[in-house]
Amino acid sequence: MGIFPYIYFMIEDFNITEDKSRISFYAGMVTSAFTFAEFSTGLLWGRLSDKVGRKPVLLTGLIGTALSVLIFGFAPNLTVALIARAVGGLLNGNMGVLQTTVAELITAKEHQPRAYTIMPVVWCLGSIVGPMIGGALARPCISYPSLFPAGSIWDKYPYLLPNLFSAFIVLIGVINGILFLEETHCEKKLKRDRGLELGNWILSGLPIFRKCTESRDEKSKLAEMEAEPLLDHDEQLPGYQTNENSPENSPRLRSASVPSVAWDALDLENGQEDLNLGISGIFTRPVVLNIVSFGILAFHTMTFDQLFPVFLSTSPPDHKMPVSLPFKFVDGFGLDSKTVGIILSIQGAYQLLINMFLIPPVLKRFGARRLFQFLAIAYFSLYLVTPYLVLLPEKYRMVGVGVVLVWKCTFASMAYPSNAILTADSAPSHLALGTINGVAASTASLCRAFGPTLSGLLYAVGLQTGYSGLAWWCSAFVAIGGAFVGLQIREPASRTEKKSAPINDSDDSQPETNQVHSRATSS
Repeated sequence: MGIFPYIYFMIEDFNITEDKSRISFYAGMVTSAFTFAEFSTGLLWGRLSDKVGRKPVLLTGLIGTALSVLIFGFAPNLTVALIARAVGGLLNGNMGVLQTTVAELITAKEHQPRAYTIMPVVWCLGSIVGPMIGGALARPCISYPSLFPAGSIWDKYPYLLPNLFSAFIVLIGVINGILFLEETHCEKKLKRDRGLELGNWILSGLPIFRKCTESRDEKSKLAEMEAEPLLDHDEQLPGYQTNENSPENSPRLRSASVPSVAWDALDLENGQEDLNLGISGIFTRPVVLNIVSFGILAFHTMTFDQLFPVFLSTSPPDHKMPVSLPFKFVDGFGLDSKTVGIILSIQGAYQLLINMFLIPPVLKRFGARRLFQFLAIAYFSLYLVTPYLVLLPEKYRMVGVGVVLVWKCTFASMAYPSNAILTADSAPSHLALGTINGVAASTASLCRAFGPTLSGLLYAVGLQTGYSGLAWWCSAFVAIGGAFVGLQIREPASRTEKKSAPINDSDDSQPETNQVHSRATSS
């Protein structure tokens, strides 16, 4: 999001073309370079996280992001800018790993709506700060000539400053992750984490955080206890000798109700089978439908995110073209990078608020599937309306921009968590979540790669031919396709519901109990 306010002007400064209508195409290429590269490695990072754990992969992605933004800041031409974005995508294809981490933290279905809005909330924080910083710090010699004189490094590399700021923030994230991020992989989290131990030691010296470290130490001790065997290798279990103390002959035990027990802890045979799931066992029809829906959603939402800042930055044509409603018209807003950055930051602030207070109760009220299908059906109307903003009277234009952004943010903030919940619940095993989310992230990355490039090309063609809404209306058709796929999704049995099951039911367990009793009697 941080490059969107100034990408139009960056391409313009590269002096690639004299035709300003083609700037949107090159801007789409820069955006797509990241997602094409992310697509090529998304599955790799997902599978790797299943083997080495989530934490190392997430930290590697952050380091890759820092390297990418530094190269991008020093980019003197389009080629270097594309390489920088590709490096970021290759090393940071871990969106699926993040989804997996959130899924592994959830132990109850009622917590899903709140948990799956965590990532959108964090994304919103970045959407507030990123565009604001990007728009304010880009081309500092023009914006702040008294602080950044002409002829300095900031004049030679006018987009270095916002990327240096981004690299600094990412570095803080790496340090925070090393010290305080806990592993969630069911096997790898039992291993010793020296970074986490150092973080606990640092927090233990601060009175405010001392209680936090105590609870984390308790978790570490519990994990160590779980890893230890219940019996020594030489110790033998006592043989079965009598049925005098069996449940049938014990009045106290016969009337006692046995509570539900975590099924994952008991079903060892199924757990071993989960490890050996093949491709067909992992990618069932519900999983595939959710992944395809996620890809289509990523295509048209990323198209909006990349195209809308270009739409706002596009200047009105020098020579007015004939207007023939409802489809033939061309105009523009002509906003500068600072204004675009402020608009996108306000959008992020709104999105943050609704993710904290509106989305969780709505998800609980309507359920993930019903909500996602409603949004999939209604999404196309957003893209039909957006290009007509340029036809509004001057004093109502910004009101129209605000309405469209509220509309877009509300839909996107509900659609992504809904799809994430459906995908996690449709997984045949939690041990396959890394692979499933890796494929989903790769699919979304491929769609995000094609979206900005195709929309940029269509937008340029539309400006030249007089149909400036062409790219938007094509996105509407894609959204209609997404609605068709979304309607095929059925309500999955929640993975969190499968985790617990009663091991002693009065009706079902009685035959088995009688068999045990008869075997004991005969012996």
